[in-house]
Amino acid sequence: MKSKVENKIKNTKKSWKEIPGSTLILEPGSSLNYKTGDWRTFRPVTDLKKCIHCMICWVDCPDGCIIVKNGKKLGTNYDFCKGCGVCAEECPVKCIQMRPESEFRK
Repeated sequence: MKSKVENKIKNTKKSWKEIPGSTLILEPGSSLNYKTGDWRTFRPVTDLKKCIHCMICWVDCPDGCIIVKNGKKLGTNYDFCKGCGVCAEECPVKCIQMRPESEFRK
């Protein structure tokens, strides 16, 4: 004999066709409205004096956060940078250092 809870679950269970999609992007370009960099724990800090502008960080950044103009790195878009550290790891001259985000927040 099934319990009341089991019956309730069975009666409210939906098929996969009835479940609304939770990862749908309903509006193209809407990701710019959601700044995702505020939950990082480490921040990449670039010493632009040491940077050779090889653009390896720009190519490898999974979130496209490296700011480039005329073939030179200008900085990092911290609104979307999640602090993964790929840029620092791949930098051939190690001009990018990962620093605790707590140093920059008050």
